[in-house]
Amino acid sequence: MEKLIEQFSLGLFVWQLVLFIGLVLLLKKFAWKPILDAVEEREDGIKDALDSAEKAKLEMQNLQADNQKLLKEARAEREDMLKEARDIKNKMIEDAKSEAQAQANKMIAQAQEAIEGEKKAAMAELKSQVAGLSLQIAEKVVREELSNKDKQIKLVESMLGEAKLN
Repeated sequence: MEKLIEQFSLGLFVWQLVLFIGLVLLLKKFAWKPILDAVEEREDGIKDALDSAEKAKLEMQNLQADNQKLLKEARAEREDMLKEARDIKNKMIEDAKSEAQAQANKMIAQAQEAIEGEKKAAMAELKSQVAGLSLQIAEKVVREELSNKDKQIKLVESMLGEAKLN
């Protein structure tokens, strides 16, 4: 410590003090304000960046919520469209079935009418043939019966006798 006191000189101390104060004044005048401005500017930039990041975060959350909403709406719309398509398909199938049933019923009715017509025609033809055969048989029987004069007179008398009874 004694060495420190020996080297201590008041003049040197004053000069160092003056130089230090001058240096502080120079720094204050030329460097302190730009340094503080730079620090404040940097601080403002960081605050702005944080605010922008917060706004971007909120905006992203809003966009995600909107996207979820749109996705739900799209899914609901897709389900509605699928349901409508299924309903249309089922209606078309039912319409086709009912139309096919109506066509089948119509064809059956036409076939029944045709069968009935053919049946009536066959019955009429059968009756005609039976009548023709009956006439032919009757004609043969009458010829056979009337081939003889005695038989003719006997037949006429029996017919007259029957006519009186009725």
